[in-house]
Amino acid sequence: MKQFISFIIKESKHIFRDKRTMLVLFGMPVIMMMLFGFAISTDVKDVRTVVVTSSQDYQTQNMITALGTSEYFDIMYNVNTPAEAERLIRNQKADIAIVFSPKFASRKGGLQIIADGGDPNMAQQYSNYATQIMMQHLISSMPSSSSASSTLVSPVSTKLLYNPQMKSAYNFVPGIMGMLLLLICAMMTSISIVKEKERGTMEVLLVSPVRPILIIISKAIPYMVLAFVVLITILLMSKYILMVPLAGSMMWIIGISCIYIMMALSLGLLISTIARTQLVALLLSAMVLLTPTVMISGMMFPIESMPVVLQWVSAMMPPRYYISAMRKLMIMGAGIDSVLQELSVLTGMTVFFLGVALAKFNKRLE
Repeated sequence: MKQFISFIIKESKHIFRDKRTMLVLFGMPVIMMMLFGFAISTDVKDVRTVVVTSSQDYQTQNMITALGTSEYFDIMYNVNTPAEAERLIRNQKADIAIVFSPKFASRKGGLQIIADGGDPNMAQQYSNYATQIMMQHLISSMPSSSSASSTLVSPVSTKLLYNPQMKSAYNFVPGIMGMLLLLICAMMTSISIVKEKERGTMEVLLVSPVRPILIIISKAIPYMVLAFVVLITILLMSKYILMVPLAGSMMWIIGISCIYIMMALSLGLLISTIARTQLVALLLSAMVLLTPTVMISGMMFPIESMPVVLQWVSAMMPPRYYISAMRKLMIMGAGIDSVLQELSVLTGMTVFFLGVALAKFNKRLE
């Protein structure tokens, strides 16, 4: 046991001496959290708006004021024709145009929304926000005696559960957790073991009195501890800097994260049995872990909107289940019964990756 502990201490010293590794381990989580929390945001705010109106009636002016005083829209121009508004959008001077009919005040005409479709997702959000604000204003300004025949809109209101401010950080934080923990545990562990093979020191370690499996575990334990430090850092930044709630049980958040970290370490061990050089291990980690995690795990894009083939590929990605579980636990405040499927899949993947990795490692030793 003393030799095993000495191996752990030795590996920990190697990690802490490597400034580049420490920069990746502790710098990347902070930078990613700041980027996704503040810079890379899908929040609707200060949308450049052009208003088209040929009437200066009270109702139209109130509607324009309601849009301009919201935090979402910034009235930049007021023009007379839709063609002028479209020209402003084409010249990248406006993002959306609200076209009021000349008969809008008399309820005999409606309004039209013209949005920049270069980014269809944001254009849809702009339109939805503008529609919601105008509907609420119309409903609140209607006299109670108005008949149904004179009402242009139905009294519909929207209530957003769990994220009433529609902050994009609520969506990104669980995804960042899944990506960072996977990269730190799998990539760094695989590179660490492959580095020993490249230098020819792995054979020296394997002929030591310590069992080979304990040597591998001793190299994985420091990264496991560092992954927990990163996890706590992300959770603290989420709550106190990005103001993302931790609505669920902290015990289950950390418990499922433990299983996910074990799975990532097992995957890193598996990659180390395949790769012969650090470059190959890095490329495998990037292709197998990083790109799929960002693109098809549900971190940034809804899985339901993907082609069926990519949905099948996504079903084999471990981060998909971890991100889903964290969103339910952290944001929705759900209990463990709501994430049993994700927990079962992650546990099964951990057992599978660990079993295959140890089998290949033992076969290589023989």
